[in-house]
Amino acid sequence: MTTATASASAPAETSWIRSLLPFVVMCFGMFIALLDIQIVASSLQDIGGGLSASQDEISWVQTAYLIAEICVIPLSGWLTRVFSTRWLFTISAAGFTLSSMLCGIAWNIESMIMFRPLQGLLGASMIPTVFTSSFHYFQGPRRVYSAAIIGTIASVAPTLGSVIGG
Repeated sequence: MTTATASASAPAETSWIRSLLPFVVMCFGMFIALLDIQIVASSLQDIGGGLSASQDEISWVQTAYLIAEICVIPLSGWLTRVFSTRWLFTISAAGFTLSSMLCGIAWNIESMIMFRPLQGLLGASMIPTVFTSSFHYFQGPRRVYSAAIIGTIASVAPTLGSVIGG
């Protein structure tokens, strides 16, 4: 290996290693967002019982979240250009966390139905930004590994959510 080749590969190696921490943090956020959907779906009856809600009201807890999330996910590309990926993920994760705490202190079904779409709106961008970031941070074979990690998380989180929520 020549000196020029060694010095050219050193920044690439350092860049890849520096990308691991943000990637791991973003994967954790995506895991929590996916986990939340299934935990709530599995425990809707318990939530309804705790908040003295009818069957019709209980279904809105999940439906309101998913409608809000589905509306924001397609906007994530535009929001990334407006705020940057880093800021969008940070705002999304902080908003998701805050709205999750609001859901946890919901005092009746109406407040829960108000807080769940807020949670969906604020947390929706976490999932697409992880995919975008993985393709930005990693090149070549490492990109394949990052996609495999994201796919594994996307498969495992809903499975664990059902177990935890049930």
